[in-house]
Amino acid sequence: MPTSTSRSKASLEKKVAFEYYAPQAAKVGLAGTFNQWNAEAALMTKGANGNWKIIVSLRPGRYQYRYYVDGMWQNDPNPVECVPNPFGSWDCVIVVR
Repeated sequence: MPTSTSRSKASLEKKVAFEYYAPQAAKVGLAGTFNQWNAEAALMTKGANGNWKIIVSLRPGRYQYRYYVDGMWQNDPNPVECVPNPFGSWDCVIVVR
């Protein structure tokens, strides 16, 4: 099967939107295997309706993630796949195709 070696890394990335509803929160970050679990690297923007949003560029693959809301880890409130983590809680999973 032919493959293209001229493709740049950016051309393989997909824009993925994440949202978390927390109208009372002061700070929400997105952390996961795509940013070495650094919630400060992906701070979300709060909308007028209390939804926090961020768009990240991810290459195709399977990623684990969580939201860091005012210093507390939170899972996605939407029905998503979750897997156990080494800390006795669960990580959410997103698959980028």
